[in-house]
Amino acid sequence: MNNRRDFIKKSALALAAITATSAIGKTLSPTEFIESALVDGGKYSLPALPYAYDALEPHIDKLTMEIHHSKHHKAYVDNMNKALETVDGKVLGSPQTFENIFENVSKLPAALRNNAGGHYNHSLFWSLMKLNGGGEPKGKLADAIKTTFGSFDEFKKQFTDAGMKRFGSGWAWLVKTKEGKLVITSTPNQDNPLMNLESIEVKGGPVLALDVWEHAYYLKNQNKRADYIASWWNVVNWETAEGLYTSLK
Repeated sequence: MNNRRDFIKKSALALAAITATSAIGKTLSPTEFIESALVDGGKYSLPALPYAYDALEPHIDKLTMEIHHSKHHKAYVDNMNKALETVDGKVLGSPQTFENIFENVSKLPAALRNNAGGHYNHSLFWSLMKLNGGGEPKGKLADAIKTTFGSFDEFKKQFTDAGMKRFGSGWAWLVKTKEGKLVITSTPNQDNPLMNLESIEVKGGPVLALDVWEHAYYLKNQNKRADYIASWWNVVNWETAEGLYTSLK
């Protein structure tokens, strides 16, 4: 459990050292994408994107980004706040952070598991994309990928396969385990590798996250998930991924 706490805290610290500049020139700290600040009344809030809705075009279209963020992600935030109101504080612990939620998730209502996961996963997802992204990683993450998978191309193939083979809705992940190993995995629905659940096959700190729910791509790509994933590689924010990787010990 200590490792899980460290992963969540260190992921926030890693992103705190990175800044993202939106297409309209506003500089934001990606810290808010990982552990959104509690506002008055202890409510979670929807973080603004660090770029304009059309910034990722032509790879991810404006309308999809707008609906995905302002409708789908907002619904997770709103429903997370509602679910938190129904939970006994003795079960959840204090404060009501992602750390405590994911650690105690097996004891919590499904509504909180799904919506807290949805809020966290999407927040991370936005921060791992950027204008003029893509290409290949550099630095320690690039070295670790080559050591683990043999080459970036082989890693890319295996990660794409994880996204393609996830039946129904879910996520593909590159995870750094507590042993320091890189592992590709996937989870259903809004589960993630930080959740203290027996059903999570690979536990650890997320380094890369890919949303493969249909609402992430259906407006542009219809049922062609492969086309969406191919486009997504062009917007990956490898600097954020590097920061996550190097912070997770």
